[in-house]
Amino acid sequence: MSKIRSAPDSLIIVSTLLLLGIGLIMVYSASAVLAFHNFGDSLFYLKRQFIFAVLGIIALFATMNIDYWAWKKFAKAILLSGFIMLILVLIIGDVRGGAKSWLGVGSLGIQPSEFMKLAIVLYLAKFLVERQTEISSFFKGLMPPLLLVGTSFALIMLQPDLGTGAVLVGASIIVIYVAGAKISHLVSLAMIGVVGLVGLIITAPYRLKRITGFLNPWEDPLGSGYQIIQSLYAIGPGGLVGLGLGRSRQKYNYLPEPQTDFIFSIISEELGFIGGSVVLLLFLILIWRGFRVAITAPDSFGSLLAVGIIGIIGVQVMINIGVVIGIFPVTGITLPLISAGGSSLTLLLTAIGILLNISRYSR
Repeated sequence: MSKIRSAPDSLIIVSTLLLLGIGLIMVYSASAVLAFHNFGDSLFYLKRQFIFAVLGIIALFATMNIDYWAWKKFAKAILLSGFIMLILVLIIGDVRGGAKSWLGVGSLGIQPSEFMKLAIVLYLAKFLVERQTEISSFFKGLMPPLLLVGTSFALIMLQPDLGTGAVLVGASIIVIYVAGAKISHLVSLAMIGVVGLVGLIITAPYRLKRITGFLNPWEDPLGSGYQIIQSLYAIGPGGLVGLGLGRSRQKYNYLPEPQTDFIFSIISEELGFIGGSVVLLLFLILIWRGFRVAITAPDSFGSLLAVGIIGIIGVQVMINIGVVIGIFPVTGITLPLISAGGSSLTLLLTAIGILLNISRYSR
């Protein structure tokens, strides 16, 4: 492979930094009341987000300057580390928000499931390139990567964390499909997956409540339907231009997790349809340029890795926005680059740095 030939994709950099900047502003706006109530410091969440944003930008700059094919050598070790952390978190992890998904102490904790999303797409890119001639075979080409994805999903569900698990599976399926898997095989597996999902819902009453709350939130407005209703109460009054930055009413202990899972509700309330559309447009630019990098990458490994990274971002945005506007059942998942969250933000910026390095070799 030749030396770096060009500058990284400027639109990916600009859209990423703009989303990050909007995120910092909106984390403060959405969390100031909650932070003052819980910690006596209205800047508490903003300070944390700023620290992780700085760390993430440093990681982005570092990975942007590491030749992406170097990651291929360490893909197996990175995946193994991910599995070890997913097992450890079930044994010694901290419970936060009803899920045992954190390793570490206090603010120094990390979420292994976030690490695993990048680890799995990195390994899949390596594995599928090496087995490219076998991918059309169900047992030789398709089953091995699906077993890895299924095992990862199962460990994440034991926490439980359905949102992160869904992103991991969604991004992985996109990589496998782009690598050349037969649609008939994937459709058959999707049908089996639906049956399995129904089983997961039936065996956990809280998931069943979320489904019924999603279908008719007004049936239980103070229980399973509460989050969706409060989210819609935030989005509706925002109108075209919003109530104004910092003037949200729903962040006053009405809307749960306004700085994380439901931050887009606060964006829509304060900045209106226009503000929400700007955020979505920036994500579309990021995803479009990411897929362009995948198409123009100089080799199959770079192409599949770029697809996986953009798949993580795209699937996560789709699920988060879908939950916020009431077309998906409520599941705890952040809005990439916008929501408060250290592990998610730092690892995502690291992944975007890898994407930018691939763009430096684009044809």
